[in-house]
Amino acid sequence: MGTLEGDEGIHPSTAEGLARLKPISAGGTVTYGAQTHPAHGNAAMVICTPERARELSHEPEIAIRIKEFGQTRTEMAWMPAAPITAARRALASAGITFDDLAAIKSHNPFAVNDLIFWAETGVALSRMNNYGCSLIWGHPQAPTGMRAIIELIEELVQRGGGWGLLYGCAAGDTAMAVVLQLG
Repeated sequence: MGTLEGDEGIHPSTAEGLARLKPISAGGTVTYGAQTHPAHGNAAMVICTPERARELSHEPEIAIRIKEFGQTRTEMAWMPAAPITAARRALASAGITFDDLAAIKSHNPFAVNDLIFWAETGVALSRMNNYGCSLIWGHPQAPTGMRAIIELIEELVQRGGGWGLLYGCAAGDTAMAVVLQLG
């Protein structure tokens, strides 16, 4: 048993301290200095029939559909590559491309993940994570994944509908992606 007396997830760092960290894999460049803090959190979402959703909604004309899902596994310590493949699989299954997306969210415990995603897909960084991501919220996957889905839906509502993508990585070598459609 213990007592939490404050925010213990964020620690000050220095360039010298970060330079002393060893890469996650031999010969690599990514260290734990670029990882989010392991925050704790909870999230919930009501899953129901379309009819019940319309009854509960303040805007019953809005329809949110989960269209496709993609997942992949890559070589251990190549985590930034996995979300790209998962996203491409989900988009291909939905019959759309990155250009069709109105909004993109990521679960990205390392900043390098989004940079590699951008470099490999050509998606403009300005189209991604417009209202924050797990780099800000912390790294509990279930709550941050749920929050990212909710923010993705909210962004699609603000844009008047369209396609959205959430992608994320886990455990150093796996990834998933989900494609939503609003409208």
